[in-house]
Amino acid sequence: MLQSATRNISFTLDAYNRIQDLKYVFVVVLGLLYPIIIIANGLIICIVCLERKLHKPMYLFICNLACINVYGGTAVSPFIIATFLTEHYHITWFSCLVQIYFIYTYGGCDITNLTVMAYDRYISICYPLKYDKIVTPTKVILGIVLTWLMPFFRVSITLSLTANFDICGVIIEKVYCDDYSIVKLACTDILYYNIYSSTMIAFGVVLPFFIIIYSYVKITLICLKLSKRGRVKLFSTCVPHLIALFNFIIGISFELLQSRFDMRHVPYIIRVILSLYFLIFTPLINPIIYGLRTHAIKEGNTCLGDNIA
Repeated sequence: MLQSATRNISFTLDAYNRIQDLKYVFVVVLGLLYPIIIIANGLIICIVCLERKLHKPMYLFICNLACINVYGGTAVSPFIIATFLTEHYHITWFSCLVQIYFIYTYGGCDITNLTVMAYDRYISICYPLKYDKIVTPTKVILGIVLTWLMPFFRVSITLSLTANFDICGVIIEKVYCDDYSIVKLACTDILYYNIYSSTMIAFGVVLPFFIIIYSYVKITLICLKLSKRGRVKLFSTCVPHLIALFNFIIGISFELLQSRFDMRHVPYIIRVILSLYFLIFTPLINPIIYGLRTHAIKEGNTCLGDNIA
């Protein structure tokens, strides 16, 4: 990997040339949204850390999601702003790999944490009397650690394969690097990459979604046995997670459409915005969802404000 990563290759991020006339719009918008991402998610992290009554599995996982949002939001926003301002629309091979690593580990951490959160809701609703015995502090810590370690391990192997490709092109039609764009430029056999990639999609995407679907099917069956008031109360605790999950699916879908299908019939500026949804709007919307929908966090926010005052 080291030998390939030090190759003297510089990719051209062609999207910048095509949206040159709108560069100041992107700089201003991202310059406003990125600090909001950091502040909003940072506020949730501070509230959960400082309020002892929020030191419960559900809120710790929400706090972890906020940390992931900060990590993901930082993956490309500062880079895009700096690239527009410097008008240097090239990126080295090594920098491209680093950017891919940040982006893909962010996505992996996000879906893994959402899966753990779904399982936590499933246990708390379907086995309330056994919840404290099943979801112990040790398991919560282990779940949070694995949320980070598993994607980092998977993506490291993916990039070790990508880094050894012989590249026959230097044009990337995006405002950032992504692994599939590099694969399309490869002029060597990518059989092993495809096998590993398919396996990781099964373990990293299909399996988590299966666990999430299974959890909510079980939760729905429990809800059907309750009174109308009980169903409303029960589902209200799941709504933030479901919205966050739906938001993640939208972002991933936009990214897959960009990477896997011919989108030339779509205006280029729309394609750029869709490619940024996953990295900008997902970490931006999540703290709003939990800040508005989770009563305990809103209470914690009020208490934090009172303490500061």
